[in-house]
Amino acid sequence: MERFVDVAPGVRLWAEELGSPDAPALLLVMGAQASGLGWPDELVELLAGRHRVIRYDHRDTGRSTACFDEQPYPLTALAEDAVAVLDAFEVERAHVVGMSLGGMLTQLLIADHPDRLLSATVIGTNALSSTPYAAPDGSRVPPEELPGVSAELMELWSRPAEDRGPEAELDRRVEHWRVLGGGAIPFDAAYARELERRIIAHTGHHHVGTAHARADYSGMERTERLAATDVPTLITSAPAEPVAPAPHAEHLAQVIRGARLVEIPGMGHALPREVHVPLAAAVLDHTGRS
Repeated sequence: MERFVDVAPGVRLWAEELGSPDAPALLLVMGAQASGLGWPDELVELLAGRHRVIRYDHRDTGRSTACFDEQPYPLTALAEDAVAVLDAFEVERAHVVGMSLGGMLTQLLIADHPDRLLSATVIGTNALSSTPYAAPDGSRVPPEELPGVSAELMELWSRPAEDRGPEAELDRRVEHWRVLGGGAIPFDAAYARELERRIIAHTGHHHVGTAHARADYSGMERTERLAATDVPTLITSAPAEPVAPAPHAEHLAQVIRGARLVEIPGMGHALPREVHVPLAAAVLDHTGRS
């Protein structure tokens, strides 16, 4: 079932729920400039076998209101939007799964709204903590000195996103997914193209969004609250991750109290078919424990 959710004056978000309405709720939170359809249908269906799954479009993505130019907002507002989505679906507490920027937003929910979470799963992001990483050799590494985004991905991001029509934009997005995939799993360009074709049809246009890159990133650190949380948290480790490469997942597992770390073989910063079953299994095992 699809619906629109009012989260702020003049701001409406597209949302969709799948699965039994009587099952425990599971909220999917996607990354920067990514529609909720970035969660592949096949993966959502696996999760919906046991959960009432809710996915949604952030502000300035998909069918949700494009408002940043008229109403600039900090990225922390996107975490409050997630709470508003739960409210709109009358969900008191939910399992939350966040990827990339969605993983940062999930950390904000862990810290600021623990009473709304049954559990959390964090995928492909860095810790919102100033606590150093404790390396296996006993050294302590400040978070800002941990490895950054891969050179190939930085080069891709540095290119101007020119509007050369929908097919050229599909080409650009497919190349982006190839690099995000990390190379451990053979890249399926046709699968990536069909996913993005559906997202463009869902959105109604092919234009590149930049709102989340321009939003204020300040005020997101939650060192003390993450270290003291009681929210059961799963961190996925992706060996081919090009955005938050090792040891970012290990660092997250250290700074979020009680967090468990599970590796998804071959995974990068994408959700190809090959990771759907192991990722769903890890999430469902975690929500079952919680």
